[in-house]
Amino acid sequence: MKHIFIINPAAGSRDQTQEYAPMIRRCCNTRDLDFEIHISKCPGDCMRLARQAAETGEEVRIYACGGDGTLNEVAAGAAGYPNAAITVLSSGSGNDFVKLFSEPAAFFDLERLMDAEEVTFDMIRCNDDLSINICSVGLDARIGTDVSNYKRLPLLHGFRAYAASTVVNVFKGISEHYRVEVEGEVIDDRFTFVCVCNGRFYGGGFNPIPEADPTDGKLDVLLVKHISRAQVPLIIGKYKNGRYRELSRIARYIKTDSIKIICDKPTAINLDGELRTAETVEMRVAQEKIRFFYPRGLTWQAKETQTV
Repeated sequence: MKHIFIINPAAGSRDQTQEYAPMIRRCCNTRDLDFEIHISKCPGDCMRLARQAAETGEEVRIYACGGDGTLNEVAAGAAGYPNAAITVLSSGSGNDFVKLFSEPAAFFDLERLMDAEEVTFDMIRCNDDLSINICSVGLDARIGTDVSNYKRLPLLHGFRAYAASTVVNVFKGISEHYRVEVEGEVIDDRFTFVCVCNGRFYGGGFNPIPEADPTDGKLDVLLVKHISRAQVPLIIGKYKNGRYRELSRIARYIKTDSIKIICDKPTAINLDGELRTAETVEMRVAQEKIRFFYPRGLTWQAKETQTV
């Protein structure tokens, strides 16, 4: 087995290449492992490097050294290749995807990642892109993708960067008109945003649908209707903590395998924290799956579905 490390210098609040590389060499040399270290040079390069490793046909473990954006690119590059398994060696600003595991801090520890278990996760196909975690459209997407504008400012990391982006984007405008097609129903209305979950956490710790299961072959969707600026502070805490059932007047939960959103103009799409724009957004459970390895002993199931 070959171990491929893909370092993203743009991840997080600073370039951590100088910390990553010696740690990787020390750990792999001690274990006498066959390994390579690659450093991405531009957006999309992590995907290219992961695809290149997967296409060799040999058994590979690919480590996304960065945050959620790095993991998204590596997952998209390796998805559908049965010889490739991926993980994330955390360092980014949010590290949200791994929060579905019982001990997210373990993903900062390379030694523990070397002693791994594995699961096969679903992915979301969003138009021509793949997502491993959460996609959203509308206000939420503008907030989520603008976080990168704040995460390298002093004291604005993780949730604080998300909060700053929220304030700015709320004042830009709340809702838009969408035509949503889901489960044979057409919903023509004004929406604040639409959130589509495979994973459970995003935005520095938001957990909108705590029971979302990335292995069940379904998408967990929240349709959030128009709200006023004054309502935002009243609902954001409940939304952040997965209490969507208490927001039944404005938030509708749907479990589905696909959803189509038709917008009046090009609209922001949040794809694991990365920005896309489109007038028509089609999301479905992807045909491609991804093998994901994680430190031994951790659990990832939602509390109500965990087994001993």
